[in-house]
Amino acid sequence: MKNIHTRISDSFNSQGLMATLGAHLVLIAEGEVHIALPFSPQLSQQHGYLHAGALTSVVDSACGYAALTKAPVDYEVVTAEFKINFLRPALGERFLAIGKVLNAGQRLTVCTGEVQAFSGSESKLIAVMQATIVNVRVSG
Repeated sequence: MKNIHTRISDSFNSQGLMATLGAHLVLIAEGEVHIALPFSPQLSQQHGYLHAGALTSVVDSACGYAALTKAPVDYEVVTAEFKINFLRPALGERFLAIGKVLNAGQRLTVCTGEVQAFSGSESKLIAVMQATIVNVRVSG
């Protein structure tokens, strides 16, 4: 049986989108996962901010992987829904998406996510998410 770090790392490393974005895992703990994303002009929108699509993808993954830490061994997870609020423009040198489990049930896990933007030593909360993640049995 894989430990939680190996389970999350292996899954994360198989995601093409996270590699394309340049995201990487920072913390894996039971019920909590952090994913870092450096700013890149290739991920910007027309005003020079980090694009909402890139930001949303990373915090959605942080919530999903937080949920996976609570899922039974023979299950994977998929997102059923999420709501995201952008609190301010995504300006920064780097970003940190934090996913946390609020409640893990047999089928559904409710998570919260947040994204911090960092410029030098200063950080600002720029987005919050609430997500519902579904446990899906792995066939085999």
